[in-house]
Amino acid sequence: MILAPFRVRSFRFQWPADLLTSLAFEMETVILSWYVMVQTGSVLLLTLFGSLLFMGTLAAPMFGVLSDRLGPRFILIVMRASYAGLAALLTLLALTGHLAPVWVFAVAALAGLVRPNDQALRNILVGETMPAPHLMGAVGLSRATMDSARVVGALAGAGLFTVLGIGPAYVLVTGLYAASGALTLGVARRGAAAPGAAYAGSGVSGIRDLKEGLLHVWRTPALHGPMWLAFLINLTAYPITGGLLPYVAKQVYRVDATGLGYLVASFSLGALIGSIAMVATGGPRRPERSMLVYATLWYAVLLGFGFVGTLGAGLVALFLAGLVQSVAMISMAAWLLAAAGDRFRGRVMGVRMLAVYGLPLGLMASGALIERIGYAPTIAALAAVGLLFTLLAGITWRASLWQKVVAR
Repeated sequence: MILAPFRVRSFRFQWPADLLTSLAFEMETVILSWYVMVQTGSVLLLTLFGSLLFMGTLAAPMFGVLSDRLGPRFILIVMRASYAGLAALLTLLALTGHLAPVWVFAVAALAGLVRPNDQALRNILVGETMPAPHLMGAVGLSRATMDSARVVGALAGAGLFTVLGIGPAYVLVTGLYAASGALTLGVARRGAAAPGAAYAGSGVSGIRDLKEGLLHVWRTPALHGPMWLAFLINLTAYPITGGLLPYVAKQVYRVDATGLGYLVASFSLGALIGSIAMVATGGPRRPERSMLVYATLWYAVLLGFGFVGTLGAGLVALFLAGLVQSVAMISMAAWLLAAAGDRFRGRVMGVRMLAVYGLPLGLMASGALIERIGYAPTIAALAAVGLLFTLLAGITWRASLWQKVVAR
């Protein structure tokens, strides 16, 4: 049943809290990326801004450790309070006329220290609170939350920026962050018998926790392929459908902030439909296989996207890319949660977040390549590399990725 995860009281608080956070994320990203593109006119500075939002990826394993020791609920509350505080600072600067690109870069760097870990902590929280039969459905609903927020947030952020300006738009962003933090307070606390609870209080050092998490990933063959594939996707796929879209809107399709909103929303709408389909069907029986198949399809669509020259064709390509990426990434998350085991779930998902560091690297590399060889050749190169190494990953870890049962 699609709504079965809502039988769990904690999820009834987590779902709207995650929705508001994702909505604020998307509005903020669209507003600030367009501001940077217009104010600086530089694709390198645009990709630098996008990269700063993922600075905290290097600390992701420690966020997983803290989640195992303190609980994901507490960590999320602190993180979402920090989002609200930084958004309030930008609101004040914008309304008083003191906002400048340097402030945007500074706030992006601070937010980027914690923001990349939000999705991983959501998944950990779902894994702790959701019965096993509803795990895939809950992960799918969580992903659908993010995707639906991207559709609405992209259009709302672009529209508000165009009509009202950055200051009034940021008032709403700040309010969304504050409301999400308040709702997170209603999420269940970790009980005394919860997985990892005794471990969390055992006095083991955080460094040792981190080492054990990394060793667990290293010693579990079923985790190797998804981890490397996650890094590859962030390095070569997400830069195309994320940080580079403001450049595509302004320099390739020659449209304004509203056109950028359409591009982001098109990708997100495809992802939302993919998420809903995963929830409605219960997801694939073999998520490890679906992860590889749909990642391959994703790269094939991105290769075509690099050579379409009109906004309409670009919207169609992004919709298809969003659809297949949703199936690939939900399958990956469900497989990792199942293969990690209860004790190491937080630390494994923290290590998984290290893969997101590929995104800032990919963004900076793609920005430099666009200035040297042009937009279409850069997209073709990223997609071709992604296709090649996805096939190699499937071949290299075929034994672990095609097994039927994960030992728990």
